[in-house]
Amino acid sequence: QLETLEQEEQECLELRPHPTEKTTHIVSHEYGMTVTKTLQEGQAEPQCLGFSYSRAKLRGVLLEGASLLLLRVLARRQTMPPDLVFPAINTEGDLCTSSY
Repeated sequence: QLETLEQEEQECLELRPHPTEKTTHIVSHEYGMTVTKTLQEGQAEPQCLGFSYSRAKLRGVLLEGASLLLLRVLARRQTMPPDLVFPAINTEGDLCTSSY
């Protein structure tokens, strides 16, 4: 049984005159997962947004690292089950589905 304990994603845009940096940090805990998003635009004060999802909502969730691992396993087996769909968290931190 594999479980994502923590994941961090960082995106940097070198746009002049205001470079932008976005960070998303996801941490698993006893009650579910907490997502913290930070946006830093130029020299402005960083904007932070945090929210949590319960374990019930995240049942079967597939985060980015697990998705890569699954794709490697499927490629190795050279098989693709029909209608393979998992709950996921998109780049904005919202719940969505991931279809293969």
